[in-house]
Amino acid sequence: MPASFNTLWLRFQPAALLRWLIVLVPLAVLVGTLCSAFLWSLEAATEARFAHPWLLFGLPLGGGAVGWLYYRFGTSVEAGNNLIVEQIHEPGGGVPLRMAPLVFLGTVVTHLFGGSAGREGTAVQMGGSLASWVAGIARLDAAGVRIVLMAGVAAGFGAVFGTPLAGAVFALEVLAVGRVEYGALLPCLLAALLGDWTCQMLGAHHTLYTVHTLLPVSEWLALEPVLLGKAALAGVAFGLAGLAFAEANHVLGGWMKRVVPYGPARPVIGGLAVIALVYLCGTRDYLGLGVWAPDDHVVTISSFFGDTVYPWSWALKLLFTVVTLSCGFKGGEVTPLFFIGAALGNALGGVLGVPPDLFAALGFVAVFAGAANTPLACTIMGVELFGGAHLVPIAVACFVAYVCSGHNGIYLSQRVGVPKTAGEGVPVGVTLREARTRIPRP
Repeated sequence: MPASFNTLWLRFQPAALLRWLIVLVPLAVLVGTLCSAFLWSLEAATEARFAHPWLLFGLPLGGGAVGWLYYRFGTSVEAGNNLIVEQIHEPGGGVPLRMAPLVFLGTVVTHLFGGSAGREGTAVQMGGSLASWVAGIARLDAAGVRIVLMAGVAAGFGAVFGTPLAGAVFALEVLAVGRVEYGALLPCLLAALLGDWTCQMLGAHHTLYTVHTLLPVSEWLALEPVLLGKAALAGVAFGLAGLAFAEANHVLGGWMKRVVPYGPARPVIGGLAVIALVYLCGTRDYLGLGVWAPDDHVVTISSFFGDTVYPWSWALKLLFTVVTLSCGFKGGEVTPLFFIGAALGNALGGVLGVPPDLFAALGFVAVFAGAANTPLACTIMGVELFGGAHLVPIAVACFVAYVCSGHNGIYLSQRVGVPKTAGEGVPVGVTLREARTRIPRP
């Protein structure tokens, strides 16, 4: 008989605890191992792209090949993260195991040839597909499947970014707007910690970002009202940027599917469009992850934590990423959102007369908070990445961005748990996909 795991964990019965450990520990270690291999592969692909600039011209061919693989073998997993969220809400057919190798390969190909995408989607999808496979082997009931899927998401997110606490809360918060699924708190925390530890022990490393601006103790204790007011004002911009990113992806992606119904052709067109953008903008700085570059003159996320102000880098990265993802290339949205947010924070720092590096840190997490509707996870991520000295302005920026991004987001399978504002006519329980049809779009 299937094991009922929905309450056994919280009872701390020895047998139940042992069963959970038997399920969760191997899952988290496996996800952490795959994330480590994935990070190493991305680094190798990025090094190859910088060493051989001509690889950019293979982007249409590489995208078309991956598109054909999904068309031939991956139609059931093409929904990606949204499929995992749907299965957590209503466990049914499960998440096919082939999602993991397909998205792994597809994302590496995207970055090898220069597509602007991220890595979170790949880690979450690998974690979700492996979790579904483990749940099937363990013969869990629907409640157990939900918890294991959430744990898989937590392990993947925590391992790929090196932020286990944020990974655990992200898995609990991403399911429904305005609601946190505390019932899976301990399993998600355990999985995120083990996934991150495994990834680190296998030698994967994460880029460190430093906020050099330190608030005086007196200002920090007083919460510096002027600074917090500017953080709230920036939070409005961050939320609108997250909304613009999500809406542009949905609109352009939907239009591409209508105009080009044959799936493998869309990334071919997208690859040609990215090449055209490179020559129109006269730069390759907005290709790939944007996390590091061998040349100090290339704009990366780290660039925004210095004294130089980059007024339009956020818009260019948004454009390159929307074109890449909406045309069917594989990868995540989160790292590009980090880039967009840090660049926008850097630009706003110059306008608002505040330290650009501090507001780059705020934007780093707040744009993601608005686009993914996960303000708690992003606030915790800000502390894990930048330390607790700036917790209050980070929280202000994330919470304001969350409110200002509306009932939209990068994960349309999210459900509305608690509407953000009254009077918009969004009933509890509908998905964001349904909410977009009820509210006039910008």
